[in-house]
Formats: sequence, structure tokens, C-alpha cells
Amino acid sequence: MVYEVNDSDFQEEVLDSELPVLVDIWAPWCGPCRMIGPIVDKLSEEYQGKVKFCKLNMDENRMTAMSYRVNSIPLLLFFKNGEKVDESLGAVPEAMIRPKIEALL
Repeated sequence: MVYEVNDSDFQEEVLDSELPVLVDIWAPWCGPCRMIGPIVDKLSEEYQGKVKFCKLNMDENRMTAMSYRVNSIPLLLFFKNGEKVDESLGAVPEAMIRPKIEALL
């Protein structure tokens, strides 16, 4: 399951999460974002209960996007214990995302 997060619940859903979190920062007009979406969905099912998966629409949530200096999307941010520990920019293949998720565990 992939949760939609926004500026108002980012602290609670991501930073205060007991589980490690992957945040997919995207926008509806972004073609590469649509390519990475199914990969994130697949991995969210595989890592259910171990890693929390979230999506953040950067057009609708500019405060959070600015606070993480988001200049290009798709951008995956990896959080553990409320801290950003890694990121992945662009429509990367699953084989590049999986090791970053494993490093969170």
C-alpha cells in the first residue's frame, strides 16, 4: 500500500514513522514519474510491514518539496528514524531502488 502524504501530515506519516519510509515525490505532468510509479507500487507490496511507502505530489505540497530542495522529479527519498538517509533521482530501474530499501532494514 502506498500512502498519499501532504505538507500537513508529512511530519506524522514520514518523520515520526516507526518504520523506515520511502517517499516518491512526483507530479501528474511528469512522464518519468508515471514510469517509476508501478515499481514503487510493486515494492510496497513486497516490503509491506517492513517499510512504509508514500507519495507526495510536489505541485500541491510546495513547502515539503522546498524543505528537501526538490529541483527534479521523480525523486525517491529514503527515511529512517525521521532522518533522510538516501535518495534516488530519475526513473531508475527496480534493481537500483531495491538495495536502497534493503539498506533501511
